[in-house]
Amino acid sequence: MKGTSVPQSFQYVLSERERDTFTIWLNHPERLNVLSLTLMQELTQAFIDVGESDATGVILAAKGRLFSAGHDFAEMANQDLDSVRHLFGMCTTMMQTIQSIPQPVVARVHALATGGGCQLVATADLAVAAEEATFCTPGGKGGLFCTTPLVAVGRSIGRKRALEMAMTGDPIDAGTAEAWGLINLVVPMNELDDATTRLLRRATRGSATSKGIGKHAFYEQMAMSQTDAYVYATDVMAAASLLPDAQESIAAFIEKRPPKFTSSTEAT
Repeated sequence: MKGTSVPQSFQYVLSERERDTFTIWLNHPERLNVLSLTLMQELTQAFIDVGESDATGVILAAKGRLFSAGHDFAEMANQDLDSVRHLFGMCTTMMQTIQSIPQPVVARVHALATGGGCQLVATADLAVAAEEATFCTPGGKGGLFCTTPLVAVGRSIGRKRALEMAMTGDPIDAGTAEAWGLINLVVPMNELDDATTRLLRRATRGSATSKGIGKHAFYEQMAMSQTDAYVYATDVMAAASLLPDAQESIAAFIEKRPPKFTSSTEAT
C-alpha cells in the first residue's frame, strides 16, 4: 500500500509535501542548478519516492537565478568514454523516471532552462513558465551537439523546430515556447505559483488510478507505429474499463450523479 512518504533530505534537491501534492526543487543555485551526477541521482530518487507515495501530483521547480544550466561540463572534462556514458545514462534514467511515475508532473519554469534543463521541461507532463523564462539547446553554437536533450524536445515540438533550436543554439522566449508546444502556459512572474497550482489541480481531478494507467500508456504508445499504438491502447483501455473507478464513473454518468472514486480525494 502506498504511504505518505516522508520527504528525504538531499544535498541539491528539496522535496516538500503539502497535502496531496509534492514540490520538488532543484536546489543548487550557487551553480545554477547544473545537472551534476549527484543532483541527477537525488532528483531521480525524489521522483521515485513520490511515485511510491499516495500523493496525487508533483510540481518540478527550481531555486535561484536559473531553472537549470544543464549538464555539468566540469564532470565531463578529461573523462573516459565509460565515465561520460555513465553521466548521460543517469540523465536518461532521471528523465524516464519522471515519466514513469503515475502522478502528473508540472514544471514551474521561472527563468532560463538550457540544455539538459530544457530537456527536463520537455520531459515533464505539463509546464508553466513565467514571461521572463527562456529555453535553449545551445550545443549548436559550440562543440557538443545537444543530442540527448533533443530526444525530449523533439518529441514535444516536432522535427523542424527542434532542429532549429539545436542547430542554431539560439534561445526562444516563453511565448514562442508556448506556441511551439514546449510548454502549456505563459504567465506574469507574480502569477506563476498560482497558475502552476491551478494547472496541477486540474490535472489531478478524477481517479488517480485511471490517470496513472493513462499516463503510462500515453508514453508507451508514443513510441509505436499508429497501428501498434491502437492495438496497445485498445487493450489498455478495455482492461481499465473493468476497474472499480471506471465502473463508478460509468454508473455515475448513467445515474446523473457525481462519482465517488476510491483513489482520489476529489471527484470532479
